[in-house]
Amino acid sequence: MQSVFSDTAWSIWEPLIEEVRPKGKTPPKNLRRTISAIFWRHQSGAKWRALPPELGPWWIAAQLFIRWSKLGVWQRLLEKVKDRDQALGMVFLDGTTIRARHKAAGAAKKGDAGNASGIRKAPGRSRGGFGTRVCVAADGHGRALSFTLSPGQAHELPSTYALLDELPHPSTHVVCDRGYASHKFRKYLRDRGSRPVIPPRKNDPEVACPDGLTDTGHLVENLWARLKEWRAVATRYEKTAASFLLVILIAATADYIKA
Repeated sequence: MQSVFSDTAWSIWEPLIEEVRPKGKTPPKNLRRTISAIFWRHQSGAKWRALPPELGPWWIAAQLFIRWSKLGVWQRLLEKVKDRDQALGMVFLDGTTIRARHKAAGAAKKGDAGNASGIRKAPGRSRGGFGTRVCVAADGHGRALSFTLSPGQAHELPSTYALLDELPHPSTHVVCDRGYASHKFRKYLRDRGSRPVIPPRKNDPEVACPDGLTDTGHLVENLWARLKEWRAVATRYEKTAASFLLVILIAATADYIKA
């Protein structure tokens, strides 16, 4: 196993990576092999030390992932592929709870206040156990636009405002399930110039929803299904919220390129 990338796939990835990676005095050696190692680790959910020998020393891949994380390379990579085609006529919102391994909790750092540590790690307890709530805004093609992380027991609605604020401009329609039904949220969307497509709760009065749009929620559900094919997305192994979010961004980037 020399690479998780075929020659055709690498011909797409390489120019994108070259555009966003930091430019040092000397170019990195065996970049294709190292990126393959990073992808293999997150697709399989294995430990860094479990990397196959064919993908090079594990510590080289781990160091590159961490260094590029601090430099914002993975975020820029997703932004680069999103620039190719964004359909913001409709935006879909949905969240999912990701179960976390017990080691993802880590140990409290010296000087961490309880609240600060919670923000840094975004863990939480829900009926499903220890985990993290991940919310996504997806475009009309069912591809990711932005993500937010919160503790597993948190409701999706509070983090939705941050999701929409990251979009380059308001969409014409925002489609959600009835878990987002809120007079305040509907007013917020209308003030932004977006039309809410949110079915009412059982005890709420009827609201107007464009015909057919409420049946398109499968697009974002299919997105989660594709992202969770990466084991490091389906189960959280990372100790910090920042590292876990970067794994999700890499999977979302691969989803754009694969589409």
